[in-house]
Amino acid sequence: MRVPSCYADGYDAARKMDPDVADTYIRHTTFGDPAADAAVADLAAAVKAGQEHRLIAAALRNHRDPPRAAPESLRRLIAEAAVVPDWYSREIATVASRAFLRNSDIVMAALSTAAIVEGFTTLISKSFRIRSRLVNNGVRRLKQNLLQLMEQYIPGGVEPGGDAWRLSLRIRLVHAQSRALIRTSEDWDEPTYGTPLSASHMLLGAAAFSARLLHHVESLGGSFTDEEREAYVHVWRYTALTMGVPNSILFEDMASALHSFNIATTCEPTPDEDSIILSNSIINSTPIILGHTERSRRRKHAAHYYQMSRELIGDELADVLRFPEAKRFRIVPIIRLQNRLRRRASKFLRPLRYRVSVGRFSQLLFVTDLGNLGHSYNLPDTVIDEESKEW
Repeated sequence: MRVPSCYADGYDAARKMDPDVADTYIRHTTFGDPAADAAVADLAAAVKAGQEHRLIAAALRNHRDPPRAAPESLRRLIAEAAVVPDWYSREIATVASRAFLRNSDIVMAALSTAAIVEGFTTLISKSFRIRSRLVNNGVRRLKQNLLQLMEQYIPGGVEPGGDAWRLSLRIRLVHAQSRALIRTSEDWDEPTYGTPLSASHMLLGAAAFSARLLHHVESLGGSFTDEEREAYVHVWRYTALTMGVPNSILFEDMASALHSFNIATTCEPTPDEDSIILSNSIINSTPIILGHTERSRRRKHAAHYYQMSRELIGDELADVLRFPEAKRFRIVPIIRLQNRLRRRASKFLRPLRYRVSVGRFSQLLFVTDLGNLGHSYNLPDTVIDEESKEW
């Protein structure tokens, strides 16, 4: 097994915790996504530059009978993704949908201030920094993450033909295209870093946005039962499979997803300048997504989210990321209490329950609105994202 040099120290530490999972994680740092990689390569050869949008859109919207012009590799990718695994349960997914919609505001807060930040403390940040995806387009990227999360928990969304299913395959193709572009960059050295946007990093992202995210949701006062937590991870497990995480590395439940996250982050190298840049970009993009665009209001809300993030991810990591110093008074316990009191009050006051539900869903639609780009199947065409056509 070839171990990319930047993982050497973390790999040794992780093997002391669980050698089998650590070995599997490191082995997959040199794996990409062969099916998606072949599809984007064949698309580039078969379709005129800038025309892949229409072909991908038509193929995903008619996944049972893709256009004849679609390369065989793309048809095969879609056909494989349209096979629902035996373990997937629509009934369990319905449980997850109800829990997500009941807690969507808290889930979104935990995602943008903690789960994504922790994800970018890994080597994943280097891929995004090389492409300037978050440096220059942080708001759009964060909205894409939030949109994917919402679509997953709309009933039927993750199943073949559903909006989340199509979005997951779109992201999979974007990752494949980005992988090819990053490999042309002088900033990426495969013997040191492994494969860009590797299978291991796809697993890490899925574990961070599922089981690890629920840990932060609980800290903010979210209300998930044990059954609902397992259901939430169940949906993410299916999404991860659709996005190209191989079965050989895929988690099974809440406990294994958390364990995968812990081993993965232990294997990863120490956060560097790329992690600092990307994590701070995420926090500073959050107020804009919520509509706070005026400078003074944006700074005020950014300070609030920095403090929330620091309390959720811990002072040690926040210091490494050069977040502002901690305030004297902690705000997460106050947020947790507010959310719990609001939930209890809404149980007894039907008008309040209705108003909270409508407000929560309206906010969800607002923060995930990507305009016309929300339905785009364009692929990036340059290493530097700001030089690429919109996608």
